[in-house]
Amino acid sequence: MAAFKLPKQQEIKRYATLFNVLAKYGFEDVLANSGIIKAIPKTYLNQHPDTEKNLSFSTYERIRMVLEELGPSYVKLGQIFSNREDMLPPELIKELEKLQDHAPQLKNFDVQKVLEEELNISLSDHFLSVDPEPLAAASLAQVHRAQLLTGEEVVFKIQRPLIKEIIESDLLIMKQLARALEKYSTHAQALQPVRIVASFEQSIHEELQFLREIENTERFARNFKDNELIHVPVIYRHFCTDSLICMEFLDGIKVSEINRLKAANIDPSAVAKVGVDLYLAQILEHGFFHADPHPGNIFVLPTSGQISFLDFGMMGSIMPNDKEVLGDLLLYFLRKDVKKIRILLEKIAVKTDIPDQKKLEQDIYELVSGVSDTALQNVKIGSTLTQFKTVLYENKIVLPHYLYMLIRGLIIIEGVGRKLDPAFNISDNLEPYTAKIIGRRFNLKRLFKKNLSRFQDLNELIDTLPDDINSILKKIKDGKLVVVHEHKGLKEFQTATSKSVNRLVFAVIIAALSIGSSILVMAQMPPLVNGIPLLGAMGFVLSALLGFYIVISIFRNDQF
Repeated sequence: MAAFKLPKQQEIKRYATLFNVLAKYGFEDVLANSGIIKAIPKTYLNQHPDTEKNLSFSTYERIRMVLEELGPSYVKLGQIFSNREDMLPPELIKELEKLQDHAPQLKNFDVQKVLEEELNISLSDHFLSVDPEPLAAASLAQVHRAQLLTGEEVVFKIQRPLIKEIIESDLLIMKQLARALEKYSTHAQALQPVRIVASFEQSIHEELQFLREIENTERFARNFKDNELIHVPVIYRHFCTDSLICMEFLDGIKVSEINRLKAANIDPSAVAKVGVDLYLAQILEHGFFHADPHPGNIFVLPTSGQISFLDFGMMGSIMPNDKEVLGDLLLYFLRKDVKKIRILLEKIAVKTDIPDQKKLEQDIYELVSGVSDTALQNVKIGSTLTQFKTVLYENKIVLPHYLYMLIRGLIIIEGVGRKLDPAFNISDNLEPYTAKIIGRRFNLKRLFKKNLSRFQDLNELIDTLPDDINSILKKIKDGKLVVVHEHKGLKEFQTATSKSVNRLVFAVIIAALSIGSSILVMAQMPPLVNGIPLLGAMGFVLSALLGFYIVISIFRNDQF
């Protein structure tokens, strides 16, 4: 017998908070979407301005407000899915993009005590100073500056206390709510809440694994070890744990601080070109890219002019075969080869339920035509990719998660480039890579390797084909060959038939009761009540009730 598991105190608190917030916004949402609002006295609304204000918001605005009020886990959920047009409607995406991750700094947080307990050291043996005031505070971690005895400046990224327990409690609640929504709400089923929460769980767990972030940083550094245009912060592994990272402090300028860049004699347009080049190199050369390259994560070092990416918690990895597919997709896009684009999308998709192939090709054609008809200097890859995601969403194509991270990253990095230089165009940065892709496609070594691989596959097929044929023939002889046939729509037909038969049976029973009761009444069968046969009267009442039940069920299911 399975033991009943009581929820932890933390979970109970989170449930209470969740129910209070959902009840608050859910009640107002019901009012806003019904005619009840018209019946609310104006005097009441005047006395409750917050209620009147909330009633003026759209459903998607209220969803965003709920996430903000529920705290870090839910804000992160909204941020991560603010680029998933394949799952969510565009109106909701627009609201989720407004979510900000500005968490208050921790109160009564003794950073020195936390570091000593986590690292099992005495800070005075290794550090000259540790700043008790944080440099920055986010929903998952807080950053503090320190100085080693050797004089090197470092920063500590420290996870918030009990953040893992809070996240786990929230995830448990999210999963239960998602299952309930998917089970009982047809509107929610279209949004696939269970899949959304599963994807979020994977992302948030990766971000909480600081040792993984350290490995990501070191891998990124190896990829660019020979590139003098980029600087990757040094990690001090002996001062790191799974909830604590110690890295080099970079006294840099954020790429969004254009006036500071100019004051340091750094050309913003040059920063835009180099920064985007470095990002494209991450994608098209190394297949390992920063998934969140917003301006706060990109610095320029004034002393060397180098660019530095920060925060490697969320990274995207592209498999070697997928890198080739991405290259082909870029070439076919430039050539406006709609059919091959469609074939490639179906090849790399994790799920497809395309209602109309012709409509998909028409949507792709309109997309590529719109780009080619625009002057090159006016092409914005951000709006093009956003339109591309809309095409995927409308045609029910789900691509691998890393591709949505890639699309989001490209949109963000292009926005950074245009902010640094209004005349910036990412197409100029892409040109050298398209030439490389074309060169690789017709490289003799690649062609030989690809054809050799195909020959090996063909050879294996020829080797195994006789055995496979013999196996099939043996199953046929032994009568063990089973053909599985699925009749689509059969279940619905069976359900409808079953309902019809049940109603027919009810109708026969009602008819029998009515006829039998009539005979009893006409025969004046005792016992009598006020001269009316009791059994006959009971039969009429029962047949009437059954008749009403059938009529109500027919009207309720809109089946006349």
